[in-house]
Amino acid sequence: MKSRLNKYSNLTQRVIVALIGVAVIISAIYWQAWSYFAIFLMISFLSLREFYKLVGLGGYIPLAFWGTLSGMLIYTFTFLVQMHLVSNAVFYMIFPFTAIIYFIKLYKKSDVKPFTNIAYTFLGILYVAVPFSLLHIIAFCTGEYRFELVTGILLLTWASDTGGYFAGTLFGKTKLFLRISPKKSWEGFVGGALLTLLIAYLISGYVDILPLWKWMTIGILTVIAGTYGDLIESLFKRSINIKDSGESLPGHGGFLDRFDALLLSLPFIAAFLKLF
Repeated sequence: MKSRLNKYSNLTQRVIVALIGVAVIISAIYWQAWSYFAIFLMISFLSLREFYKLVGLGGYIPLAFWGTLSGMLIYTFTFLVQMHLVSNAVFYMIFPFTAIIYFIKLYKKSDVKPFTNIAYTFLGILYVAVPFSLLHIIAFCTGEYRFELVTGILLLTWASDTGGYFAGTLFGKTKLFLRISPKKSWEGFVGGALLTLLIAYLISGYVDILPLWKWMTIGILTVIAGTYGDLIESLFKRSINIKDSGESLPGHGGFLDRFDALLLSLPFIAAFLKLF
């Protein structure tokens, strides 16, 4: 498929891959809780693998297997708890399991920076697995699985990205954060914010799970935290001198490139919904 897409422009590739991705993800979310779990398990797994691969390019040696396995367990346990299939006590298993990371590094004689590599191992869990796990908190915030909440947050995230991309391309002049991302502009940020708030308003008219003010607040959190998420991932890529986090998604780069905004906005959205 990649070879077929290569004959198209970057924008065309971006649109084609986006349409296919949206169709697959939305279908999985809509079908049932377990298909929602499966699609984001795959996304989380591939994003974690991508993160550890990039860290390796920077000359570090994280425990990719153990970090990925730990992240997938946190993701899975959170879902099972929200489904009322296991008790909260299952989370206590995570602490000794992740502590094994220290023991493994203790016996790695060739590792000259063991604690730096331990830190990167935990960073992958915190940066990728935990936000995707918090998506379960959002999906089940009413006590049962509601696909509308997950779909709504994804639509807001995509609206912010799409509005920012086209507004920045057409009108972008004032740099937002030149040191980290030369292409980002304030015009793009405003365009993304306006489209996101419009989508939030429209969603509130069709989905009565949350009132209008909550959808609008989620929209604001998505724009602000999502923009920072994009900048943070750009900072990460710059630190290891690469343009894209991967080549898995033609026109988009890698999974971290595609979901970087979501990774930082989900903690804020989950906290907001639990507190208010």
